[in-house]
Amino acid sequence: MTAPPGRVLALDVGGGTIKAAFVGRDGALAGRARRATGRDRGADAVVATVLDVAAELTAGAPAPPPAVGVAAPGIVDETAGVAELSATIGWRDVPLRRLLEERLGLPVALGHDVRAGAVAEARAGAGRAAGDFVFVAIGTSIGAAVVIDGRPYPGAHWRGGELGHLVVRPGGGPCGCGQRGCLDTLASGAALADRYRTASGGALGGAAGALEVVRRARDGEPAALAVWHEAIEALADALLMCSALLDPAAVVLGGGLACCGETLLTPLRRALGRRATFHAPPAIVGARLGDEAGCVGAGLLAWDLLDAREPR
Repeated sequence: MTAPPGRVLALDVGGGTIKAAFVGRDGALAGRARRATGRDRGADAVVATVLDVAAELTAGAPAPPPAVGVAAPGIVDETAGVAELSATIGWRDVPLRRLLEERLGLPVALGHDVRAGAVAEARAGAGRAAGDFVFVAIGTSIGAAVVIDGRPYPGAHWRGGELGHLVVRPGGGPCGCGQRGCLDTLASGAALADRYRTASGGALGGAAGALEVVRRARDGEPAALAVWHEAIEALADALLMCSALLDPAAVVLGGGLACCGETLLTPLRRALGRRATFHAPPAIVGARLGDEAGCVGAGLLAWDLLDAREPR
């Protein structure tokens, strides 16, 4: 992958894949690469992989990019540059910004993956006209970012937006966070595949993912339909809580399941509408940037870092 001039390097670290691209000031991507995260090898190996991928791509460029942006999952202290906790990857208190800067010799912006995706959608995607919206990323797990006046709000302790850990089924199945009945256990990509395998007696096979479950639900397979319906109902319950608390203008749905389009959006709109009483249900729209939003957002954070360092 060759770095065109005038673009930063962006990395989006996901539970299954590390996505990389070179990003212009306008959010346009040039050159894309993907590597397996390899979370089954342990947290230290994931950190090593991130460092290796970044070094490989910067070294292969004709000229080094001016900065690097990284979007990481879990709880991320963007000011300190520390990935504090990720149940998805298993790391804890990783000084990722410092490690990358030492390895690359370049300025590094570290951001939360979902908040980075929200930045991208706010500036270059489906949230541009909304101003105040909730960005929901449905992937291996579920995360969200509350966007106010076009900027994601991280919370007082960098823990805002953990939509996947709203308890929507009290006493339900155990979640990796230690609670029971979290949205993640019903509607995340990992949960869809796991619940389908249980419901169908394991007929799906170990390697099948959530998109295959959605395809089978679209084809009318009873087990897949049941799992998909439960996921939609759980998502609607979570979004009703968001509507009551925040009254957003819109909910922008992204992540790996965003490509399902109206198969996800239409039943979710109906389910939320059925629940609304005093609420003003937000518009529910699909993310325009798809699963590239994290990369675009990471790149925009890198440009913000460079702009902040420019002398006034």
